[in-house]
Amino acid sequence: MNQLTPTFASWRVVQAGTREVIDAIVAPEHRGPSPELAAGLRQWKGAHYWPGRDHGHLILVRETGVSAKRERWILHLLLFSVTVLCTLGAGAMLAGAWFPPNGPSLIGGSQNLLGRIVFEMAGMVQAGGQFFQSMYNGDWRDVLAGWSFAVPLLGILMIHELGHYFAARRYAIDTSPPFFLPIPPTVSPIGSLGAFIRLRSPVLDRRQLLDVGAAGPLAGFVIALGVMIWGYMTSERVPFGLETSATYVVFAGRSIALGDSVLTHAFRDFFFPAAEAVHLSLPAFAGWVGMFVTGLNLLPLSQLDGGHVLYGLLGKRQSFMGLITLGALIVLAQYHWTWYVWVALALAVGGGRVSHPSVMVPERSVPRSRHVVAWLCIIVFILTFVPIPFKV
Repeated sequence: MNQLTPTFASWRVVQAGTREVIDAIVAPEHRGPSPELAAGLRQWKGAHYWPGRDHGHLILVRETGVSAKRERWILHLLLFSVTVLCTLGAGAMLAGAWFPPNGPSLIGGSQNLLGRIVFEMAGMVQAGGQFFQSMYNGDWRDVLAGWSFAVPLLGILMIHELGHYFAARRYAIDTSPPFFLPIPPTVSPIGSLGAFIRLRSPVLDRRQLLDVGAAGPLAGFVIALGVMIWGYMTSERVPFGLETSATYVVFAGRSIALGDSVLTHAFRDFFFPAAEAVHLSLPAFAGWVGMFVTGLNLLPLSQLDGGHVLYGLLGKRQSFMGLITLGALIVLAQYHWTWYVWVALALAVGGGRVSHPSVMVPERSVPRSRHVVAWLCIIVFILTFVPIPFKV
């Protein structure tokens, strides 16, 4: 710091959690930057960036030396290992290589809504227990056949989260490694509820927020594109339609019709022109799920990636788009009930709000280069959003 302060006209120091932020105005003779300032930045042990193009304003971030929370690596590895097992199980059920054992069935049910919810939840817990019991009994060998679904899907999710992680590290934001969320394949045909990272120090301005929010979906989208190409090259045309859908998978002997985004529709028309129906291969379904998750994350609601990006681009005006999005999802829920679930989850993640919480310095402008990044995310959202995901 002593090397840098002679090059500043003024500066202030702000504490942001376990990070120290130096907000500096560079002296006119050192803008460019000068050799003295460039040498000082090379020795700076932290992150730095220029908010403006004239190099007159400089932001520096570094750790304060206060011990950050120790990583719970055992928990991260445990969640990831269970997610690997669950996605392998989902892939094996998609491939018809493994079926869950027949366990005791729940009897009866209830005519009222609360009773049905309790009944369904009990059934999900029972089904999850059956899966893990069968793995303990040795069925884990059979689910290895699902690798061509599990590996590409986990690759998409991992790259998505690492995009967030490295973008946060670029700004010296204190962040956790990814937390993976498993769900037994006897409950969901995907085997995972996705993954997330935690930001443990405040986000300084809208540029940081936009970059961190955009890095995940853009990185995951690139990997999902490659997986989709691989998957559609190994999928098969079938000579009959499936109700109103032209794309489907078979899960545990049951056909699941899949909705289309603009991109998946284009893939089907390119690889299988004029096909009545296409049976997706395991990697193709992994790519479909990756695209679907990307579209969900880019919804411009509160703490979702799309909320981060749109708040970074528009500031407080993001709340208006959040309200429009919420209304649109409620309309879509009239055609497919699962949107009520996604609305509830999005509101839960955002603490019941559709608007994004403020960053530390919301008034600082966002460079034009970040506008391009934000519009790329909007284009990816348009390409990947699926209005009606599943028709069972």
